[in-house]
Amino acid sequence: MKREHVHLIGIGGTGMTALAGLLQASGCRVTGSDGPLYPPTSTLLAELALTVYEGFDATHLEPTPDLVVIGNALSRGNVEIETTLDRDLEYASMPQVLHERFLRHRHSVVVAGTHGKTTTVAMLAWVLTQAGRNPGFLVGGAPQDFPAPFGLGGGELFVIEGDEYDTAFFDKGPKFMHYRPDTVILNSVEYDHADIYPDFCSVKTAFRRLTQLVPRRGLLVYHEDCEAVREVTAQAPCKVRGFGIERGEWRAVELDSTPDAIRFRIERGGDPYVSVALAVPGEHNVRNALAVAAAADSFGLSPAEIARGLAGFRGVRRRLELRGTQAGVTVIDDFAHHPTAIEATLRAVRSRWPEAKIWAVAEPRSSTMRRRVFQDRLVAAFDAADQTIIASVWGADALPAAERLDPERLVSALVERGRAARFVSDVGAIATRISEEADPGDVVVIMSNGAFGGLHERLLELLEARSVATLPRYGP
Repeated sequence: MKREHVHLIGIGGTGMTALAGLLQASGCRVTGSDGPLYPPTSTLLAELALTVYEGFDATHLEPTPDLVVIGNALSRGNVEIETTLDRDLEYASMPQVLHERFLRHRHSVVVAGTHGKTTTVAMLAWVLTQAGRNPGFLVGGAPQDFPAPFGLGGGELFVIEGDEYDTAFFDKGPKFMHYRPDTVILNSVEYDHADIYPDFCSVKTAFRRLTQLVPRRGLLVYHEDCEAVREVTAQAPCKVRGFGIERGEWRAVELDSTPDAIRFRIERGGDPYVSVALAVPGEHNVRNALAVAAAADSFGLSPAEIARGLAGFRGVRRRLELRGTQAGVTVIDDFAHHPTAIEATLRAVRSRWPEAKIWAVAEPRSSTMRRRVFQDRLVAAFDAADQTIIASVWGADALPAAERLDPERLVSALVERGRAARFVSDVGAIATRISEEADPGDVVVIMSNGAFGGLHERLLELLEARSVATLPRYGP
């Protein structure tokens, strides 16, 4: 019997790569195309042994696929999109396909919010898996605990990342509006995605609409410490469970951060629920764990099952990921590209390495970080760092100067605040400076939502060369 052929235009995005894996696992023949591909998605696509074309061409649609899935990063003018339309081929967006093929007739658990989506999805999927629930899942990143960022699963639950970004060139609404949630976890709501949301009010409207999709029989697990979350969930028509460190039915108390874990006790309604040791650092991950506990409890997991799953969770690549240690210098990779995320990341590093000199290296790369929206808010985000380096704005020429973040002005403001900060435009120069100036015991946190020119590898190579050069020599 001929297998259904699905072609993905823009297959290299994290969500599209995971969708490709789900489609292949469900029996489809999958092909795809994109621009230059980079790890980790390029690695996963190679492991899946899919036919993937670099670049776009009408011949990639021969023989005619049964379905074309169009990624949201692409728009009219793309030759494969134009060919799809001209030939009246069957096409859909990634969220449409996910709902129709993988979420329908299952309990859809949608994790949404400005921060924490990827980690929380991976964490919940792991806790459920360890408890034998065999969930389906799609993670918008590379989880450390699973061989791939997707799983069909055979259980009732399917856990998915609910992105507020737009769906496709033909559907400018948020992706999460397609997922028909039975349970929503809402971590936080802040202004972001300045390229598609004109103001904070429009962001809150999108999340408010998400809460209105949950049926009366469903559940909304929401971050009660966040004022904007309280606002957008106030009229939720379903059952609710609030979580937080300062307020909420589900609270974390007695937080104790050590070099190997952050320990805390979960209380429910003021009563002890379970004690947890979490290997991934930071208060933001404590909140993620609270959300997971509240949701997992609603699915019938015991406190012991939840604590065991949380204790074994190792995190997600590019979220406080240890990339290596050379010459005594530790290099951490993080996806942070918003003031709140940068602050949370650096505070987590400080809690794990309280005595270390911390280097914060940030690349303004996301659609919002490249703009002046957070020019002033960014200043306080680096307070936990001892040394800060701000790189050039990625793709700066594509933005009018009046709209663009000014990294040199940001550095000046940091210095006025009493912080040691520099603007270094070239990635090679950043790697060289740190490799020359960092001392053993220092921790370097590299933050970007892109590849940052391979800075992690370049820095580790220079540090290794420095280490080799200082080894004692024996003999003549």
